[in-house]
Amino acid sequence: MGKTFFLPLLLCAILAFWNIVSPVKAEDAYRFYTWTVTYGTASPLGVPQQVILINGQFPGPGLDVVTNDNIILNLINKLDQPFLLTWNGIKQRKNSWQDGVYGTNCAIPPNSNYTYKFQTKDQIGTYTYFPSTLMHRAAGGFGAINVYQRSVIAVPYAKPAGDFSLLIGDWYKASHKALQKTLDSGKPLPFPDGILINGQTQSSFSGDQGKTYMFRVSNMGLSTSFNFRIQGHKMKLVEVEGSNVMQNIYDSLDVHVGQSVAVLVTLDQPPKDYYIVASTRFTRKVLTATAVLHYTNSRIPVSGPVPDGPTYQLHWSMRQARTYRWNLTSNAARPNPQGSFHYGKITPSRTIILANSAPIMNGKQRYAVNGVSYINADTPLKLADYFNIPDVFSLSSIQSFPSGGPPYLATSVMRASLHEFIEVVLQNNENTMQSWHLDGYDFWVVGFGSGQWTQNSRKKYNLRDALTRHTTQVYPNSWSAILVSLDNQGMWNMRSAMWEKQYLGQQFYLRVYNPIPSLANEYDIPPNALLCGKAVGRHS
Repeated sequence: MGKTFFLPLLLCAILAFWNIVSPVKAEDAYRFYTWTVTYGTASPLGVPQQVILINGQFPGPGLDVVTNDNIILNLINKLDQPFLLTWNGIKQRKNSWQDGVYGTNCAIPPNSNYTYKFQTKDQIGTYTYFPSTLMHRAAGGFGAINVYQRSVIAVPYAKPAGDFSLLIGDWYKASHKALQKTLDSGKPLPFPDGILINGQTQSSFSGDQGKTYMFRVSNMGLSTSFNFRIQGHKMKLVEVEGSNVMQNIYDSLDVHVGQSVAVLVTLDQPPKDYYIVASTRFTRKVLTATAVLHYTNSRIPVSGPVPDGPTYQLHWSMRQARTYRWNLTSNAARPNPQGSFHYGKITPSRTIILANSAPIMNGKQRYAVNGVSYINADTPLKLADYFNIPDVFSLSSIQSFPSGGPPYLATSVMRASLHEFIEVVLQNNENTMQSWHLDGYDFWVVGFGSGQWTQNSRKKYNLRDALTRHTTQVYPNSWSAILVSLDNQGMWNMRSAMWEKQYLGQQFYLRVYNPIPSLANEYDIPPNALLCGKAVGRHS
């Protein structure tokens, strides 16, 4: 009896000792996926056309994950062209190796594969993925990423009865190869042929009367802003690209290319079916797509005219954008309140002014930023930087302000130091909408204004409760201002989210760098990294 009692006590003492001297922390969850990319045929606008499928789905499968999950995703490319996916809004903390763009990754060759390994570190919210290669995005291959909070983290609203992802965007009947041929010939894309909601012109979302549902709305289009509304229902905005926001009520919302919003909708109307509507903004011809909000106890189909939305009304849209405010008392993915970071009290180390333009170069349409029209190198910039490969890019290839000189082609990279806090002015002197995205980060959108930005424009900045997001619109002949805390080392793509403009040069890379190597700042090159161009044969 004495021995059988003594041994468990001794074992408990040993385990307690090891827990003190060598604490073990449970690792964050791992989620494993295998996705196969193929061509298929669909008729989203009534005409059979080639689309890109993931695991046979168009749009692709959703990624429903939790903050800090580790994603291990084996992507198998069965297309006839090299292919990559990028994870729009996922910050890839210390890990631009997994960003999935030409500047960081070799494209996956046909009949080959690559396994992405990344973490949804300290993020919640509504995001998307899509192809970053060529014009593949125009054929599909995109999907939703919904990052839910950990069980120990509260969100500032009751759990909805359901959660719907709506991937909405302009669409062409022409194939992605035909669209690419048009751009390569030096011509701009024609006006889109229609708008799709989840790859269809007719879809339905069902809910119970009296219950509240979340609608996650993302603009997956190539070039066109849209207005979103639900017949007879109010929408409570609760989250924008990972930011919990002040819960204002809206009849309709403008969503610009590359952006995502999440709204709560209570089914508080008489039981029937109602229109869900998306219509183009700032276009002479208005394209409209509809879906159906179906009450489960409804026996009445949708009826009446489709609810009208705003058409041009540029200043209406800008005023609405200014109503998006950070919820300062809410936490996001971490327990501390969003407002505990007083961004408005930090003096930026420098100001970068980025002016987009649409020059004709060698008789062809190009797009540029600060006079530089980007061209892809044969070697990913991240690999060239890591292996010290010369003559791939130059850190003096783009200036931090427009020079007014003639436009030129370059593989443009702008230098930046880790932990800089910078002000970026996005100046749009064109007559068309613009949408800018920065990989690896979110940023505070502190101001919108018409005309030319000047230093006096700072008087209009919101330095208290501007929301953070990864993509911001810039209105025609106007400016937008953002503040960015450069706390994520790596090679990060700054691009126009308008895919035609990105493809024809309106992008560059921001090299956020610390000269002292440290795994605390950046992970090492993945052992499975694909090597191409001048990096072939190199070894880490």
